[in-house]
Amino acid sequence: MGPPANEREGEAKQGLYPSLPTEEATGGELAKAPQNGGEPEEDFPEEASAHEGEAEATPLNGWYPEIPALGTEEKKENGEWGAPEESGVPLAAACEPGPDTTVAEQKEFEPPEGGWGWVVMLAAMWCNGSVFGIQNACGVLFISLLDEFGSKDDPQLRFKTAWVNSLSMGMIFFCSPIVSVFTDVFGCRKTAVVGAAVGFIGLLSSSFVSSIEPLYFTYGIVFACGCSFAYQPSLVILGHYFKKRLGLVNGIVTAGSSLFTVALPFILRLLLDKVGLFNTLRVLCVLMFVLFLAGFTYKPLTPARQDLGFRKNGKFRVPSIGKIFNFSIFKVTGYRIWVFGIPAALFGYFVPYVHLMSHVKERIGPDVEEEVLLLCLGVTSGVGRLAFGRIADYIPGVKKVYLQVTSFFFIGLMSMMIPLCNVFGSLIAVCLFMGLFDGCFICIMAPIAFELVGSQDVSPAIGFLLGFMSIPMMVGPPVAGIFRDLLGSYDVAFYLAGVPPMIGGAVLCLIPWVHNRELQKRNKSQVANGETEEKMLGSGPTVATAHKESESIV
Repeated sequence: MGPPANEREGEAKQGLYPSLPTEEATGGELAKAPQNGGEPEEDFPEEASAHEGEAEATPLNGWYPEIPALGTEEKKENGEWGAPEESGVPLAAACEPGPDTTVAEQKEFEPPEGGWGWVVMLAAMWCNGSVFGIQNACGVLFISLLDEFGSKDDPQLRFKTAWVNSLSMGMIFFCSPIVSVFTDVFGCRKTAVVGAAVGFIGLLSSSFVSSIEPLYFTYGIVFACGCSFAYQPSLVILGHYFKKRLGLVNGIVTAGSSLFTVALPFILRLLLDKVGLFNTLRVLCVLMFVLFLAGFTYKPLTPARQDLGFRKNGKFRVPSIGKIFNFSIFKVTGYRIWVFGIPAALFGYFVPYVHLMSHVKERIGPDVEEEVLLLCLGVTSGVGRLAFGRIADYIPGVKKVYLQVTSFFFIGLMSMMIPLCNVFGSLIAVCLFMGLFDGCFICIMAPIAFELVGSQDVSPAIGFLLGFMSIPMMVGPPVAGIFRDLLGSYDVAFYLAGVPPMIGGAVLCLIPWVHNRELQKRNKSQVANGETEEKMLGSGPTVATAHKESESIV
C-alpha cells in the first residue's frame, strides 16, 4: 500500500509528484490521476491533459501498487473510461452517473404501449372528466348562483357572478407552470394526489358560504388550484406508457370530460331542484375523492429531473429560476408561436360554456331544457377527441397543428352563429359542430407539445401553455357579462367571441414552416460537428475532448 496521506503531501511538495495537484495526491480524488498511459476520466479538468506526459513518466506503481494499468481496451460498456469493477477503484464517473447519463437513459427509453398504462389511462380519463365536467357544466351552476345570491336590482349581477366560474377555469391553467415544476421534482403521483386533496377541501368549503364573495376564494382559487395540480400530471404520465398510440390515448382520456359534460348537467339540475345548491356541491365532492384515489395509479417509468436539488450538503438551497422553470424551451421558435397563438385564440372560447344557458332562457324562453345544449357539446366533443386523436397519429410531425387551425376556425364561426339562432333546433346544430371541433383542439395539445420540444421538456411546455391560456379564459366570460349588463343582450358578446379563434388559428399556420427550417439548420449543424469529431477521433483525441464534442452534437 502507499504511504500515509500526510507523507504523500509532503513528498508532493518536494517534487516527487510533479503532475498531480495536492488534492489528487491525498487520496480523496485518486481515481482522477492518469494511470500508466491510460485515458483520463471524462470529468477531468482541462488542465489534466497538460500533465499527461509527466504522469506517464512518474513511477506511480512504486507508490500505488494496487492500481492496475489501464489501457484503451478497458472502456466500460456504458461508454465511460475507468478501471474494471473488480479492481475496487472507486471511480466517481463509474459509481455516480452524471446528468448526461440520465439524459441518455431517458432518450433510449421506449414506452411499453400498454400494460399498466391502460389503468393509468382510465385514471387520467376520470381526472379529465371530474375536473372539466364540473367546469363545463358551470352554466347550470351559474343560473343557480344567480337565483341564490343575486338581486334583480344589481346592475352588475352577471358580471360579478361570472367571475366565480371564470376564475375557477382560469386558475386551473394559471397554476400550470408551477405544477410542471412540482411534477418534475416530486413526480406525477404525489402531485396529483395532493392536488385532488386540495380540490376536495376547496369544493367542500364552498358549500358552507353565505354570499358570493367567499366563493371567489374557495371555489375560484382553492378548488381550481387543486384541480390544476391533479390535471396536468394526467397528461404528462401518458407519455411514460405510450408513444405510437399517444394520439389515440389522449383522445380517450380527454373524452372523459365529454362523458361527464353529457351527464352532469342533468344530474346537477336534478340535485339542484331536490337538495339545493350547497348540498349539490357536497355531492360533487365524491368525484374529487375518487380522483384522489386515482392519483395513486400514476406510477412513473422515467426518472425525475436530477438538476433540481433543493438540498445540498444538508442545507436548503433554492435552484435558480431558470433551472426551475426551464425557460430554455422558449428557444424553440415553433413553440414560442404556439404558446402565444393558442391563448390569442381563446379569449372567446369559454364564453358559450358560461353564458349560453342564460342566453337561451332570454332568447327562446324559460321552458326550454337548455341542458340539452351541453349534452350536444359533450357528445360531439367526445366523438371529436376520439376521431381526431386517432387521425393525429397518422399526421407526421408538427403538421398536427393544422388540425388545431381548422378547429379554431369552426369554433369561432359557431360562436358568431349563436345570436342568429332564434329556434332551439338551430342552436342544437351549432352546439354539435362546436363540440366536434372543441374535441379536436383539446385532444392534440399534448401530441403537439411532444413534437415541438421532445419528451424531456413536455411537462414545462404544457405548463407554460396552460398558464398563458389562463388569462384569456379568465377574462372572456366577465367581459361578455359586461356587454350583457350594458346592452341588455348577449348578441355582441357572442359576435366578438368568434373573432379571436380565427386570428389565433391564422398565427398557428406559421409553425410547420418555422419548425422545418429549424430542423434543417440543426441537421446541418450535426453533420458539420460529426465530421469534425470523426477527424479528431482519427488523430487520437482524449476522452474529455471526445465527450465535449458529443455534447455539442446532442
